[in-house]
Amino acid sequence: QVQLVESGGGLVQPGGSLRLSCAAPGFTLDYYAIAWVRQAPGKEREGVSCISGSDGSIYYSDSVKGRFTISRDNAKNTVYLQMNSLKPEDTAVYYCAAQYYHCDGNSNTYGMDYWGKGTLVTVSS
Repeated sequence: QVQLVESGGGLVQPGGSLRLSCAAPGFTLDYYAIAWVRQAPGKEREGVSCISGSDGSIYYSDSVKGRFTISRDNAKNTVYLQMNSLKPEDTAVYYCAAQYYHCDGNSNTYGMDYWGKGTLVTVSS
């Protein structure tokens, strides 16, 4: 069983930045695709970004492309989501999710099998 723990959420002003972290205590994330998926109030879950566990391919939704950056540090067993130029519409609970090897580009949540509990990001002045 893969346990995923998100951290780094909080309140930030429009135009600000946050960095989210996803860790997996006691489990090695090597070869796992890791995705960040968000859910705003009253809306469906939306895949934001995914990094493949096979070849390191990276995917972004159009809504965050150019503003968010996903990265992984295998030595620290952690995946990050650097979020810049944040907008009020980025307000959501952000979930870290994992599945072995690939990001499923045909799924709006990248086809993930394992999910964290989420961390809240609020963008407001």
